[in-house]
Amino acid sequence: MSTSERSIGEPLRPGRIALLVALFIAGALAGLAGALVQGGLFPGGLLLALLGAAGLFHGGSRLTGGKSGALAPGGGWLLTVLLLTSSRSEGDFVFAAGLGSYVYLLGGITLAVICATVGSVQQPDRSATRLGR
Repeated sequence: MSTSERSIGEPLRPGRIALLVALFIAGALAGLAGALVQGGLFPGGLLLALLGAAGLFHGGSRLTGGKSGALAPGGGWLLTVLLLTSSRSEGDFVFAAGLGSYVYLLGGITLAVICATVGSVQQPDRSATRLGR
């Protein structure tokens, strides 16, 4: 049974859970790396950070064959980026109040939603498309 045919009530297998946890951790690491690169090497770093995030989200979606593959790294990315936006008691922060930071935050969220929504749409089997033949 493929992942697209799996029913909603069926429990997740341990291998799939491990894969989704690994994708979540990879998303968190990509969010951290992107946060550091986008501010240090503007505008090329911003483009590199967004392309890396998009590659991870799309690759996770293709790897799992479903939306959960894009949602897991997207969740890790979002959690990390939101934690990095808060300032510390010392006054330090990772994101400056500039255009690049806002483009990174909104662009990364948009890319995660696009990859989760579009996902990897599987085409029906050729024999199933025409019932009369």
